[in-house]
Amino acid sequence: MSGNPLLEEALAILDDLIAFETVALTPNLDMVEYCVARLEAVGADVRLTHNADGTRANVFATIGPGGDGGIVLSGHSDVVPVDPDDWTTPPFEASRRDGRVYGRGSADMKGFIACVFALLPGFAELELTRPLHVVLTFDEEDGFHGAPVLLDDLLRKGPRPAAAIVGEPTGMQVIGAHKGCYEYTTTVTGLNGHSSEPATAVSAVHYATRWIAGLMALGTELVALAPADSPYEPAHTTTNVGTIVGGQGRCVVAAECSFEWEMRPVQPSDVSFVKDSMTVLEEQLLAEMRTVHPGALIETEVVCEVDGLVWDETSPALEVMQALLGETPTGVVSYGTEAGLFQVAGIPAVVWGPGDIAVAHRPDEYVEVTDLEACLEVLERLGVDILTE
Repeated sequence: MSGNPLLEEALAILDDLIAFETVALTPNLDMVEYCVARLEAVGADVRLTHNADGTRANVFATIGPGGDGGIVLSGHSDVVPVDPDDWTTPPFEASRRDGRVYGRGSADMKGFIACVFALLPGFAELELTRPLHVVLTFDEEDGFHGAPVLLDDLLRKGPRPAAAIVGEPTGMQVIGAHKGCYEYTTTVTGLNGHSSEPATAVSAVHYATRWIAGLMALGTELVALAPADSPYEPAHTTTNVGTIVGGQGRCVVAAECSFEWEMRPVQPSDVSFVKDSMTVLEEQLLAEMRTVHPGALIETEVVCEVDGLVWDETSPALEVMQALLGETPTGVVSYGTEAGLFQVAGIPAVVWGPGDIAVAHRPDEYVEVTDLEACLEVLERLGVDILTE
């Protein structure tokens, strides 16, 4: 036992949260129900928004006065998939050892959520002059599907918060900017046939590999296009093809092939460069394919196009963190978060939270208990020093 009742409460809540198997693109309503019950118990005003089939929900809750202004503490409810065989302990059972809490989502980002919920009763007892908003989103880990629904609802109905702290695992470093995250699925449709007569067919696999090779060939030019003052590592926009599926067997010319790919842009002009370059190549490939099969297609589905968090040294969100932490270094990261979506919606945002991104998405994911304790101390000051001004 730590002897710190607030920390023990956060650890108990984290145990509960890890037990909810809220893998992205699967229902999260059991965890939402748990969180709503805790919010309503302290008198929060709670509003839910859902995905199209109602199986997943966002939470927007307010403690304190209504209206515009106030601070958002935001986290996503979903986690990435697991292979239990890769884990030392069951991934959806919290395990405490060596000063750490192990379990899927412990770092990314249920540790932050647990800290927020442990503090709710204390926040509710304060005479807040500015509102505290608690946000939970769905499907951040697979296409950022939830946050746009919630933010659209806020833009239409209000309120308009003054700043947002997105509690992704940053090792307690304040992050003031990050790259965008653009994700796609491209499907190539050709014409099947016998592999002994390839000229009478159109191999979707072959043309998909040529498309992918063209994307990878842009790497050198993207390096050259990187701004001289780019703060990122790597400094340039990157691309990646994560999965590829197609074909029936080695002796059959493949009629269809699909692959999932992404880019992490550092500037909007790079997005245009990649898209324009691939359009030119795509037209060339289709012209070849359609000499044999007029119905050949190359189609790309947009999974998400999430802008990065743009550096703004005058950001009210950074001012909040400076008030809480003093003059502390502010960094940048190459991974994407929902902070960019908040910023585009007119809500200044920063990224800051317990845990290490290096262990997120991996087997035996964990968060340091000392990180949770430090997070609680800082967020407790948010209520006392800022929201009661």
